[in-house]
Amino acid sequence: MRYLHTMIRVSDVEKSLDFFCNKLGMVEVRRTESEQGRFTLIFLAAGEDKQSGIDLKAPLVELTYNWDPEEYTGGRNFGHLAYEVDDIYETCRSLMDKGVTINRPPRDGYMAFIRTPDGISIELLQKGAALPRAEPWASMQNTGSW
Repeated sequence: MRYLHTMIRVSDVEKSLDFFCNKLGMVEVRRTESEQGRFTLIFLAAGEDKQSGIDLKAPLVELTYNWDPEEYTGGRNFGHLAYEVDDIYETCRSLMDKGVTINRPPRDGYMAFIRTPDGISIELLQKGAALPRAEPWASMQNTGSW
């Protein structure tokens, strides 16, 4: 068995692609549109997976956009997506500079949470050992739910 992808439903393709690609650094690797099924599937790879040429074998995120309007609630009930990052502090600073709320700051130098425009939680984990505790992160409070 091989892990293939995680599917999440999105309500706005442009907002979702802005979040995942422009802010989080993922890359679109393929897209499928079904007129009969009235949906669009967009598959995204993490930037490092795309750069190393393994995007067809790496786990992907599948954004599913249903053309007929639907309200999606309870994004936290989904659980979360998790990504390993080289520098948790730099990643969080970059995301904040791009307007992303850090819902659970990396107070421990290891873990942070953010949310997509549709309320899906994303866990960011420091690659390797935790970084030394540092401000402003160490004393930053949670914002909203994560």
